[in-house]
Amino acid sequence: MEKNIMNIKIKTEFIKLDSLLKFAGVVETGGEAKEVVQGGEVLYNNELCTMRGKKVRPGDVVEYDGNIINVE
Repeated sequence: MEKNIMNIKIKTEFIKLDSLLKFAGVVETGGEAKEVVQGGEVLYNNELCTMRGKKVRPGDVVEYDGNIINVE
């Protein structure tokens, strides 16, 4: 499966994990973001993360459903 790599720039110190998934467009809604995070489908810096409020900062990498999101 081919990976879709995205570079997402944030203007704040951090963005919450569920908000990042929605902002990047890999999920349709905040509710869907909550489900995929709590369902164990998201990797945060190559580790499974089920905390939807996890603070994602520039330099972090989030992976979901073939999408790799590099946060800048």
